[in-house]
Amino acid sequence: MRIGLAQINTIVGDLTGNCRLIEEAYRTLVAQGAELVVFPELVVSGYPPRDLLFKKRFVGDVEQATQTLAAKIGTVPAVIGYTESNTSGQGRPAFNSAAFCHQGKILTSARKCLLPTYDVFDEDRYFEPAAAPTVVEFGGKRIGITICEDIWTHAMISTRRLYNGVEPVRQLAAQHCDVMVNLSASPWNHGKGDVRHTLISDTARQLGCPVAYVNAIGGNDELLFDGRSLVADARGRVLGGLAAFRTDMRVVDTALSGSQLSALSSQFLHPTFEQDDLADIYDALLLGVRDYANKTGFKKALLGLSGGIDSALTAVIAAEALGPKNVIGVSLPSIISSQHSRDDAAAVAKSLGIEFHTLSIADVVAAGEKTLAPLFAGRPRDIAEENIQARARGLLLMAISNKFGALLLTTGNKSELAVGYCTLYGDMCGGLAVISDVFKMQVYALSRWINRDKEIIPVNSIDKPPSAELRPNQTDQDSLPPYDVLDAILKGYVEEGLSRADLVAQGFAPAVVNDIVRKVDLNEYKRKQAAPGLKITPLAFGVGRRIPIVQKYVS
Repeated sequence: MRIGLAQINTIVGDLTGNCRLIEEAYRTLVAQGAELVVFPELVVSGYPPRDLLFKKRFVGDVEQATQTLAAKIGTVPAVIGYTESNTSGQGRPAFNSAAFCHQGKILTSARKCLLPTYDVFDEDRYFEPAAAPTVVEFGGKRIGITICEDIWTHAMISTRRLYNGVEPVRQLAAQHCDVMVNLSASPWNHGKGDVRHTLISDTARQLGCPVAYVNAIGGNDELLFDGRSLVADARGRVLGGLAAFRTDMRVVDTALSGSQLSALSSQFLHPTFEQDDLADIYDALLLGVRDYANKTGFKKALLGLSGGIDSALTAVIAAEALGPKNVIGVSLPSIISSQHSRDDAAAVAKSLGIEFHTLSIADVVAAGEKTLAPLFAGRPRDIAEENIQARARGLLLMAISNKFGALLLTTGNKSELAVGYCTLYGDMCGGLAVISDVFKMQVYALSRWINRDKEIIPVNSIDKPPSAELRPNQTDQDSLPPYDVLDAILKGYVEEGLSRADLVAQGFAPAVVNDIVRKVDLNEYKRKQAAPGLKITPLAFGVGRRIPIVQKYVS
């Protein structure tokens, strides 16, 4: 069977625009010889629609849009993800469904069985689950239809225990399908690709038939969808793999086998379907910045260039994502700022070809200190005065953002955000936190990877000791352990849920562990006020992490 994989980039709530993309993709794939066209999960509404589903007209509007789409589907059927009203009078008001459309009609709707409610997912809040997956008989073939989580019950996946033994794949296996399709909106995080490949290949072997997996692509708020749609044959071999982090469409023939597969497999694998980890992270961040800006209507981006590695990396990503002419870099030196930092900020702007300005904050800081002097009289200088510098920068950057309609990008990394090494209403000002889920050691690795062919980020920005430059001769290591140590502790405590005792047992010094864990816990209030950040790890500081600000538990 020749299956058309329609890996398209939709916008949540843009029903008209999404339907236009669906119709265009359908026509393209039919022209390429598809016998069945498959789209991602909830492609009509965009994913995730979240509380739009509680708006009184939303589900009905999505249904109407899907009916209009179905009227344009011809002799080649299409499977289209949408929200369907639950008219039974029982349970939640909607289903997460897939419409099987043919000859102008929705012949049947397949409903999602397993509704994830963990990490960034809260589908049980909105949808009613189906009792079993749907099988459609068409053209002499039995087509099993599943939606995303329905196939995530593999023994290697810990969340399978949430579903009390319900396994849609096992239910389908008893129905002897000729092909199974899975409509998916599976957010990407670093390291997820191998799990998906294993899952889909094993599912195909379990069913004894080809599996077509069609994943969403694009950035929606914090979530990044990498696509990488694929088809596996009944033996679990990948017949075709689409691009990562890019819109892509392809027809894959499930009948290929043996020598045909060996001869043609490379033809069906996009070069980015399998690429190294740093390329994946970089492409994910590019997509996140580009889509966040474009989907919210921003044409330009703005950021402060400190001369450090974090702002340099953010500038590189912004320039490639939006084009150099659409990025404004601003150096905001104080009387403490070193000359090498000023030079490095100018150098990265010149290297990228972005608009660049230098605005001294000395007068703004002096005015702030003068105003506060009577109230601060008799008290020693401390972090309060240091942070006036960061907040002066935030003030000016937000003014520029307002004046020119440019999206302000924050440049703090995950290591800093975790321990509160950032200034609320200062360097945390902005609309999108580009690298807030990137640990500092990953920042170094990405920067060196960017410079693999030529120097784009000044070597001095990579090699010099990192510093906030809020007081003379300051370095990050005045307040923090070396970043390789810090990142390892943070990964254990934040992402893996390890206790202090667990971390000490791994060999970290108790005093260092206690200090870092205390900083993480104390700074939850800052992170709740941070700009939304692009999620690239299994657990980011965002919608998937819900630690209380007011709490006294010590682990």
